[in-house]
Amino acid sequence: MSAATLDHSVVTDSSVQPAFFSFFPRKRGPQNVPSLPPPSDERMRQSLCESPLDLQGTTLLDKEETVLYLAYGSNLCYETFQGRRGIKPLAQINVVVPSLRLTFDLPGIPYTEPCFSNSGLRSPPSGSDNEKTPLIAPASEYHKDCWKKGLVGVVYEVTLKDYAHIIATEGGGTGYKDVLVDCHPLDDEDAVPEQPVSQPFKAHTLFAPTQKDGRLKRPDPSYAQPSARYLKLITNGAEEHGLPRDYRDYLYAIRPYTITTKRQRVGQIVFNAVWLPLFLVMISMQEAFQDKNGNSPKWLAAFANALVNAAWASYDGLFKKLFGDGERTMDKDDEEMQVQACLRRKVCGAQSGARIK
Repeated sequence: MSAATLDHSVVTDSSVQPAFFSFFPRKRGPQNVPSLPPPSDERMRQSLCESPLDLQGTTLLDKEETVLYLAYGSNLCYETFQGRRGIKPLAQINVVVPSLRLTFDLPGIPYTEPCFSNSGLRSPPSGSDNEKTPLIAPASEYHKDCWKKGLVGVVYEVTLKDYAHIIATEGGGTGYKDVLVDCHPLDDEDAVPEQPVSQPFKAHTLFAPTQKDGRLKRPDPSYAQPSARYLKLITNGAEEHGLPRDYRDYLYAIRPYTITTKRQRVGQIVFNAVWLPLFLVMISMQEAFQDKNGNSPKWLAAFANALVNAAWASYDGLFKKLFGDGERTMDKDDEEMQVQACLRRKVCGAQSGARIK
């Protein structure tokens, strides 16, 4: 897939829905998952001639075919993908996608699940790129952005019915389009190649335009840290599939969001009390109104985007000021600085009021 295709898009593997599993955490480690064969050579060659699927049409259930689906976030984990979501892959293979990079910039729920995994366009390692469309900006200094190689994941071969269910569990297809990306099989257990030489094939994944669908975009997309629960799903999946060691080391080195103050804990309780019931209503409506392809109607998609935007607006305008950071771990020094800043604002306000009188 070219840079022009993805320049104003994000490829996504998550929605707000998985955040609610954090209220019922499981402390399981990597599981001994059933071994599946890779897709046949014929199936991978066939993928080179495929076209993107019409998520709004009737193609997903009208044909007795399979889909090669790229997963890289929590869908790597057996407990999530095959357990909770009930997907039954027919085959699987570890891959690297040179055109994409892993990010954690999909907003979730402040104080509980600050962000989810996502992906964006990756700058090529050399100056040989001929695309006229501008590529992504250089990665920031955040620790979770230090992975410079291509996106690492697993391609599952699933039925069209299961692919429709995947769409439904990724937010009801809200604003998504199906695209094809070039995937290179991974053989080396220790290191991901910078420029893979294995024969590529194509796999389907979902992307969402970032400019026209009203989706929330944080001021600094790399600022938020994923929760320890969410990171554990990804690292468990990486272990279960035996992804390359350097990639697993990178995942284990990512620092999770941790509540360090009583104010943050109170903020989490209050925020969840206000917004959790509304999110549960939204999820119930998505399940009730989705079509046979797993898509939500446009009015419900607009409602879901508006609800997420409103929740984060309340965090930026009120909760963060009162209770502290709900996206990134605060040090004790950060807490003290915020308290002092709050006191200074009160003193300045009182002095200003006295001068007015």
